[in-house]
Amino acid sequence: MEILSILRNKVISAVELLEKQKILPSDLNKSLITIEKPKDESFGELSTNVSMVLAKDARIKPRDLAIKIVDILKKDEIISSAEIAGPGFINFRIYKKFWFKLIKQILEDGEKFGFTNIGDNKTVNIEFVSANPTGPLHVGHTRGAIFGDVLANLLESVGFIVTREYYINDAGTQIDSLARSAHSRYQEALGKNYSETENEYPGDYLKKVGQRLKDEFEETLSSIDDNSNLEKIKEYTVKIMIDEIKKDLLALGVVMDSFVFESSLYKNGKVQEAIDHLSRLGLIYRGVLEKPKGSEASDWVEREQDLFKSTLFGDDIDRPIKKIDGSWTYFAPDIAYHYDKIKRNFDEIIDIFGADHSGYTARMKAIVKALSEGKKELKIKLCQLVKLYKNGKPVKMSKRAGTYITLGDLLDEVGKDSIRFLFLMRKNDAPLDFDFSKAIDQTKDNPVFYVQYANARIFSILKRAKSLKIIVNDKTLFSTNLNKLSTDSEVSIIRKLAEWPNVIFFSVSRYEPHRVAFYLYELAQLFHSLQSLGKIDHTMKFIVEDDVQLTYARLALIRSIQIVIVSGLKILGVKPIDEML
Repeated sequence: MEILSILRNKVISAVELLEKQKILPSDLNKSLITIEKPKDESFGELSTNVSMVLAKDARIKPRDLAIKIVDILKKDEIISSAEIAGPGFINFRIYKKFWFKLIKQILEDGEKFGFTNIGDNKTVNIEFVSANPTGPLHVGHTRGAIFGDVLANLLESVGFIVTREYYINDAGTQIDSLARSAHSRYQEALGKNYSETENEYPGDYLKKVGQRLKDEFEETLSSIDDNSNLEKIKEYTVKIMIDEIKKDLLALGVVMDSFVFESSLYKNGKVQEAIDHLSRLGLIYRGVLEKPKGSEASDWVEREQDLFKSTLFGDDIDRPIKKIDGSWTYFAPDIAYHYDKIKRNFDEIIDIFGADHSGYTARMKAIVKALSEGKKELKIKLCQLVKLYKNGKPVKMSKRAGTYITLGDLLDEVGKDSIRFLFLMRKNDAPLDFDFSKAIDQTKDNPVFYVQYANARIFSILKRAKSLKIIVNDKTLFSTNLNKLSTDSEVSIIRKLAEWPNVIFFSVSRYEPHRVAFYLYELAQLFHSLQSLGKIDHTMKFIVEDDVQLTYARLALIRSIQIVIVSGLKILGVKPIDEML
């Protein structure tokens, strides 16, 4: 068990002792008690919120409760000091010998260190990307793809069974426009003049589609007066676009477990099935929506239509199910799709939307709550916009795509690992500025390089130690006497390593994978600072040839750092590099 868990258990034991002594009421909810690093290290090495989260239910002032808990904890063998700060936070310092136990635990656990079975085989469906198959994936899709994939990695690492899912909008007017655009390029491939028409997709990527249509069908589909020809073109084009999307995702390191086609929901009667279910629950009615507030639309007409009682579940208005012509609205297949998720009995359902879909959040949460009769809650995470720069200047649009920079453009320019890491250096709901030039710099200003360089430096140091006949396998390092690690810099980095389990826990529980990238960068900074001390002071080198015990202790320390860095990079889907070119 790592130190933060040990200390948390000791805090809980102190509370339970006070309960047993009738000083506190019994059965207080202790689940929100945390152990974290204080923002100001001068206060202590670790801090707990125990008094703040229990005081109200315990009917006692937080500071008075903190005094009682501190009186107990001061007697503990691992705690060198316990002090009260502010309204009732408790700050601790730990005896060094117990920090050293952390190094041994990392060496023993390896890359499993910090991961516990929180998930207990619960099933999770994460739907992400879900871009319309009308063109290549662009930068916005890329951010959602990375966020979703790394979140899935995190959940899997702590015992959840995750399904990565892509919902394909292969029905509707945008697909009709795609088919007609592909037909125009098909005609071009057949030697006829190409002229872009309104509502067609202009990107050069459709030239390849047109050529493939020619190669596959020769001239047999040249006329689309027969609707069956247009349907064949539509089906063939969508397949090509999905294959291209899969190829781009694979190059980014993302492999989906499941693809669900919107068209299948209509063909299999699932849309009607979902609406029938809502009708049986009394949640569909005939009604008239009010004119949208602030709307000046002259063509607004009040009309009776089928509506879902979305306002019963937190939405601001009830939502139409059918259009005036009797066809389904865009919302209807979304209802069917999420009803299908519920019927597949996932324990958790997570949707990752782009910022342009933020307006869908309330209605989608409402429909899942309604369809599941309150048994399921849809979790939605939004990914904000990405702005691209090169040397500080905005990057022009992509001719190949027509209107945007593609994922393929990014991969060609920067590479998978840099994209994955750097796209997580901002929280998902904050806008991201991405500079191509900085992404390929080999400096500390490039976080992915800085972290990879830390791993490569450690690899090089361990390699040199081997050349000096020093045994550096984890079993030998585990047996090392670590008492020689006495400097403040060494203890600080051990304390940083102790944060790793908490980083994993909060990244999972709050669906915030950016925490992993931030942590790895901070850990790398501490390592590089520690390594730089050896250039100034010979006694601070990792390999001190006239002090074997100190050398082994420091090698154990840096090997622990490497284990955590490699573990974190794998969560991010970034390949650790042992040697920098």
